[in-house]
Amino acid sequence: MKTIALALTGASGMPYGLRLLECLLGAGCRVQLVYTQAAQIVARQEMDLALAGTQETAALLRARFAAPEGRLEVYGREEWFAPIASGTNPPDAMVVCPCTMGTLAAIAAGLSSNLIERAADVCLKEGRKLVLVPREAPLSALHLENMLRLARLGAVILPPSPGFYHHPQSVQDLVDFIVARILDQLGVEHALMTRWGQ
Repeated sequence: MKTIALALTGASGMPYGLRLLECLLGAGCRVQLVYTQAAQIVARQEMDLALAGTQETAALLRARFAAPEGRLEVYGREEWFAPIASGTNPPDAMVVCPCTMGTLAAIAAGLSSNLIERAADVCLKEGRKLVLVPREAPLSALHLENMLRLARLGAVILPPSPGFYHHPQSVQDLVDFIVARILDQLGVEHALMTRWGQ
């Protein structure tokens, strides 16, 4: 069973993060979820979803996605005893989706000032897959430099830029296109869309 750390930050794009969580749990992955205060605001604004305290959020999301016991753990940004805070117990991979430019910059600088930044640092230092899904437009030179720095360190920069060759019929189809790309990076099987040439 793969263990995936999933961080939700305050960029627009919460449907990507929640659909990814649903797909990871549906694929039998163990998910270690952490989110920012700004993500709570975005979740309410974009999805009318209340992410409150970690225990309440864990119960809400376990029920919403019918997560089996032990498959979903939720941690606060300051929970330094969470497994993902240490290289002795790293996840198989980590995704920050959606990823703010502030979070991306902090990871690029190695700040590790909260659990999200520390878990990303752990993934980089332990050679685990780190996927960042930055949602911003336009991109400044600083944004691009931070992305390039992280790409050179081995992180995957995966902007949510959906394709249209699969003839999407709904917003959900566009969301699934991006989530499918993320799952591909994680090596998680899915059937969210028809692949090119099939």
